[in-house]
Amino acid sequence: MARGIGLLGQKVGMTKVFDKDGRAVGATLVEATPLTVTRVRSVEADGYAAVQVAWRETAQPERHLAKAQSGAFAKAGLSAHRRLTEFRAHPVKESPAELAMGAKLTVALFKPGDRVDIQGTSKGKGFQGVVKRHGFRGGPDTHGSMSHRAPGSVGSSTDPGHTLRGLRMAGRMGDASAISLNLEVLQVDEPRHLLVVKGAVPGAIGSVVRITPTLKKRAPSAARLWVEVHDQEGAKTALKKPAVKK
Repeated sequence: MARGIGLLGQKVGMTKVFDKDGRAVGATLVEATPLTVTRVRSVEADGYAAVQVAWRETAQPERHLAKAQSGAFAKAGLSAHRRLTEFRAHPVKESPAELAMGAKLTVALFKPGDRVDIQGTSKGKGFQGVVKRHGFRGGPDTHGSMSHRAPGSVGSSTDPGHTLRGLRMAGRMGDASAISLNLEVLQVDEPRHLLVVKGAVPGAIGSVVRITPTLKKRAPSAARLWVEVHDQEGAKTALKKPAVKK
């Protein structure tokens, strides 16, 4: 699980925004309503640093909640919420001790230019064959071939004499945990609790996603990399240039 204090949100859909150069960029809108802190875990008391949060109040009867959930809500003085989850704090960058029970986590955690990892549940596609599920090329379409999208041979000879475990075959596709890494936050709309993130996000419209600061280092753009190399070469040339005697 990615570490870092983040947010829970709901995927609104995709759109496009225009950057400062007028280029259209595909983006995803995520509605991240405020989270309420229900518990702060510390290394001394719990063995790890984390923040437990509740997301979106609901009218669900208490009898439908697990005892652990109802106890957590009661201790925090909250009514039932749709989700109760934890964010493991980054061991170097974050200190959850600064947060107190009842504090709110909003989209103000992020600002344009930040990089985030967004985890969700991918769209379910049902039972699919090997061509769609694993990208197999398939057999020939002409010359009397009767094997177009078949998986081909899956067995072995006498040794070992059985199909090997983990062989890529037809089966259920999608409806699994997926994560998009190192996405750029383009815009933050605090009044409407919206994040505009560059690129695609796992899941269908309306699905719940988990947003955390990215753990990957942002790679330099080609233009900035060229400038850095050019500056270094210029510095080397200046060092080699002989001093002019007066």
